[in-house]
Amino acid sequence: MQSLLSRTCALLTIPLLLAATPAADTVATGDNLVVQGIPPVPVELAESVGRYTEFRAATFASWHPTRREMLINTRFADTPQVHLVKMPGGARTQLTFFKEPARGGLLRPKAGDSFVFSKDIGGNEFFQLYRHDLASGDVTLLTDGKSRNTDPTWSHDGRWLAYGSTRRTGKDVDLYVTNPSDPKTDRRVIELEGGGWGIHDWSPDGKQLLAGEFLSANESYLWLVDVGTGDKKLITPKGGPEKSSYDAARFAADGRSLYVTTDRGGEFHRLARLDLASGEHDFLTNDIPWDVEEFDLSHGGKTIALCTNEDGLSKLYLFDTASKQRKPLPGLPAGVISGLRWHENDTDLGFTFSSARSTSDAYSVDVRTGKVERWTASETGGLNPEKFAEPQLVRWKTFDGRMLSGFLYLPPPEKFPGKRPVVLNIHGGPESQFRPTFIGRINYLVNELGVAVLFPNVRGSSGYGKTFLTLDDGLKREDSYKDVGTLLDWVATNPNLDPSRVMVTGGSYGGHMTFAAAVRFGDRIRAALPVVGMSNLVSFLERTESYRRDLRRVEYGDERDPKVREFLLKIAPLNNAGKIKAPLFVVQGANDPRVPASEAEQMVEKVRDVGTPVWFLLAKDEGHGFAKKRNQDFLFYSTVLFMRQYLLN
Repeated sequence: MQSLLSRTCALLTIPLLLAATPAADTVATGDNLVVQGIPPVPVELAESVGRYTEFRAATFASWHPTRREMLINTRFADTPQVHLVKMPGGARTQLTFFKEPARGGLLRPKAGDSFVFSKDIGGNEFFQLYRHDLASGDVTLLTDGKSRNTDPTWSHDGRWLAYGSTRRTGKDVDLYVTNPSDPKTDRRVIELEGGGWGIHDWSPDGKQLLAGEFLSANESYLWLVDVGTGDKKLITPKGGPEKSSYDAARFAADGRSLYVTTDRGGEFHRLARLDLASGEHDFLTNDIPWDVEEFDLSHGGKTIALCTNEDGLSKLYLFDTASKQRKPLPGLPAGVISGLRWHENDTDLGFTFSSARSTSDAYSVDVRTGKVERWTASETGGLNPEKFAEPQLVRWKTFDGRMLSGFLYLPPPEKFPGKRPVVLNIHGGPESQFRPTFIGRINYLVNELGVAVLFPNVRGSSGYGKTFLTLDDGLKREDSYKDVGTLLDWVATNPNLDPSRVMVTGGSYGGHMTFAAAVRFGDRIRAALPVVGMSNLVSFLERTESYRRDLRRVEYGDERDPKVREFLLKIAPLNNAGKIKAPLFVVQGANDPRVPASEAEQMVEKVRDVGTPVWFLLAKDEGHGFAKKRNQDFLFYSTVLFMRQYLLN
């Protein structure tokens, strides 16, 4: 059967051509967008939203090895690119200039004469690795131009780069090494089976790779791979009744042990020292009842910087490897830290920080003095971020007695008194977790439309222990749908929220949950806006890219099993589309490798057939979500139109 996308492109050729020269009072769509059911966007609306679309963000990428300078990722035009910053608060000098986002930017250790970054095409996630020479500005392709290439990791001496690639089969991730200064040195070190392999570190002597085998959010293993022979050795327990996860891992300075984060023997990821000879784990953060989510070991091996995730907020600590004593690093407001990386001077620690009132920016802290310095100050469209809403941590009891939590952003009461319309925004993953970072354009909904926005962390979210993480696996999938029902019950009891005006939205798995909520709670919601969501977990598993299919089967169930297949087909929103009465706004990227565009196409067609209003926006140059600013802007303008028509009226 001819796809909805191909039929849509054929049918809308004339309207899209007309959209290139729109009426003077409407916004042009551009021929990269397929638009169905969405009314023309008034220029007046775009202008009123304008400043809320001009937020920037910056993320810390890497330190220069000998100078106190850093690479960051930020956007000046349509896509994020790699920039150089030479001092705290200094100018952002753009180094890469592409139509597609340039991701990362890992400066070569010791020399600092070049950096490696990755780039895909149209959001297809088949990342290619490139070397950028700082002296000449020349950019050299390091990979084959076709496969998916991930986890670029420099050896400590800066001579070799290791990475994972699907080059051999398209499904399995093998490990490769290359000298980026001479791409002809590229070679495969080892052939592996499965799409969940990645690289954590090189050994100090450069002879071994520390590799991770990821099977699910609850099960992963660590291996040593000999770079010369390709031999591999399992170094973490495998088999037995308990499944364990190893999230982060680094060689200790002596090369005879590792530092790891693992939930082995407990609910949360603890920092541990793993002896390579005996396999024994020495747990170092037993007193912290939360995940140690990331860490970095200083180059001299004396200090570990580690971050914990405590009810969604980050706390930063320094750990002395000799005394095993830990101390907190104060000086940052409540927010979320990511990307910890030591400078080679072992004094400066770089990271990215974001909070409700501060867009993501690059920071450093001097570990001797505790002085925190902000390297970038990303713009907020001329708006005062101190006027943005601070989130409230809220909790509610779900159907089986468990307490769930989320973050609620309320409009200013002096401007918007009384009960407020509410948007429930469900995260993806499913193993992700909403955390109180900067919410960007969503601030417009809160500050200017008077809409409350609630981000729940339903069962299956990370950050609350490994038991909680598995509560929605396989045949327990409907339990996470029920969590949304109990959240709607809680909304009805909150004096600040209007239960008669509720919209549900979310991306990826959050998009799937949005479809499910539209099926199950259609009489309790006004509208639903799913973004790159799965409409049928069976067709999703059959069509998602092969390198990730087995990983997703662990979470959702194996659709090849007759019992599982019957269950997934029974609960599929696609197969219950006749129950959807609330208007839908379906958003999709045509090049999405995770959730194929067919998931949106089939749902749009089915719901439209039953007479429910459907808006559909498809970007032909995007993948799993919109990365280009012009597409993000048009989506947001359309979202405001949708909410005005179906939520706020």
